[in-house]
Amino acid sequence: MKIDEKEYTKNFDIRIWKRVLPFIAPFKKTAAAIIIFNIICSLVDIVMPLFQRYAINNFIAEGTLNGILPFGILYAAVILFQFISVVMFTRGSAFLEMQISKSMKRACFVHLQDLSLSYYNVTPVGYILSRVMSDTDRIATMTAWNVSDMMWAFLYVIGSFAAMMMLDVKLALIIMLIVPALAVLTWYFQNKILKLNRQVRKINSKITGSYNEGTTGALTSKTLVIEDKNLNEFKGITSEMKTASIKAARLSAVYVPLVLFCGSLATAIVLSRGGGLVMEDIMLIGTLSAFVSYAVGIFEPIQQLARNLAELISMQANIERVTGLLDEPTGISDPPEVVKKYGDNYSPKKENWEPIRGDIEFRNVSFTYPDGNEEVLSHFDLKVPAGTTVAIVGETGAGKSTLVNLVCRFFEPTSGTILIDGVDYKKRSRLWLHSSIGYVLQDPHLFSGTIAENIRYGKPSATDEEVIAAAKAVAADKVAAAFDTGYDTDVGESGDRLSTGEKQLISFARAIIADPKIFVLDEATSSIDTETERLIQNAVNKLLKGRTSFIIAHRLSTIRSADVILVVRGGKIIERGTHNELLKKKGYYYDLCIQQYKEENTGFE
Repeated sequence: MKIDEKEYTKNFDIRIWKRVLPFIAPFKKTAAAIIIFNIICSLVDIVMPLFQRYAINNFIAEGTLNGILPFGILYAAVILFQFISVVMFTRGSAFLEMQISKSMKRACFVHLQDLSLSYYNVTPVGYILSRVMSDTDRIATMTAWNVSDMMWAFLYVIGSFAAMMMLDVKLALIIMLIVPALAVLTWYFQNKILKLNRQVRKINSKITGSYNEGTTGALTSKTLVIEDKNLNEFKGITSEMKTASIKAARLSAVYVPLVLFCGSLATAIVLSRGGGLVMEDIMLIGTLSAFVSYAVGIFEPIQQLARNLAELISMQANIERVTGLLDEPTGISDPPEVVKKYGDNYSPKKENWEPIRGDIEFRNVSFTYPDGNEEVLSHFDLKVPAGTTVAIVGETGAGKSTLVNLVCRFFEPTSGTILIDGVDYKKRSRLWLHSSIGYVLQDPHLFSGTIAENIRYGKPSATDEEVIAAAKAVAADKVAAAFDTGYDTDVGESGDRLSTGEKQLISFARAIIADPKIFVLDEATSSIDTETERLIQNAVNKLLKGRTSFIIAHRLSTIRSADVILVVRGGKIIERGTHNELLKKKGYYYDLCIQQYKEENTGFE
């Protein structure tokens, strides 16, 4: 099942909620302080009606002000104490919310960096953004604020019941009748609310994905004139969201008023019976006043408990989605013994890294994509001595990119072994290998920032002189020279301010500055004009000397000097040899050359 189709159908499960605890644990002191100040606030709120009872019975009913000064001082001190507690509680909750959100986002981001390419092949960007952004924010907010509010409400209700029992047991028992009613209502509504909110969260991910596609594909939409189609699809998704949200809101709208009705009915009974007791001089008016304050005062906490409980029930869907992302298997990872010796992507032990020469060997390698059933490579063997330039040609889908992705360990063989310098590359660190590879894509990605910053991604410690030298080596200095701000020119989001060819030149410089032992050029000159291609071809040929390189070529003219050319078809190497050797065979490669020559020189097939 594709990840974007994954459903979450578990009932309320405390084990799922425990998954949030590791994100709270580093801030347990703050959490403990929030609990303490919450308890203080609850105790003060519980004591307030007793002050009211004392004032009515001793000052108003008696018609005297004797002792009001110490009473007033004590009352003011309690209010000040409560004010300080509320301030500290608010500061603590705000801090905890930010820290939980930060920790969860970081954990998601780190895990996303470790996931293999197969995960991104089946997962829309919108779904990932929804989990990392909105789901984590909601969990952090609910954990820091709503759980604390529920704690205050629960303590207040329990304390109020205790105080009412002290004042009048029979009246208190009447109020306590709402507790079983609340339990029954909660049991009935919780799973219904959870199911609907899961649906809402899923549709919200679709909306996020639609926004992302609409933004990134704006140019395509305009050129194809499909704005109406996009709008109708978006209307359909938002209509689903509206329907599901209304259903969830209606359910909550029934749940909360039912809780309030139970509380109002109990309070009405108390007022009726308590008023009679006062008329019969069995109960003091101050006591009834305090009792009514408790009875009325628990309305909001009970409502708050009901509302927050409904929110917390729905939050399980958010937790499931975030933990589902965090539990997603990385697909490709270093075994513990490798991590122990070489470190991981974030704490590398470079002092243990062996120098890489660049000898590469495929031994009986077969490969099937995780989301596919057909073998792309089957029992494939290949030896590439260090310093060899290997060109790979073939039709679309033949398996050209699969070969280099296996070399780079973006994927791993389904069966068979790939050796780097005579050692199975699974016994070495992924970062060790990736740090020695320069990869230039057909459609390169640039990061937001300047031209210099994008080149420097290949070597973060590079000096300005090294950046300029790398740019000049592949004619990327012409890109910088076209702007007034030169290398300090902002390339825009994903390099949108530059043409594809200009982005390719910068990606060339980015790969070269790292001085890698293995080069991969994935149709890297297909978007560069012929003149620029000639400028960089000589430079690239010089730079590739002494390095193992794989060139996936669209223009066959660019690979004539390759040490070996592999012709891939149907996941198998059907021809191999130098350019001249393959032409003499007059096989599939020969036909490709003739076909391309006709297209380039006559414009017809």
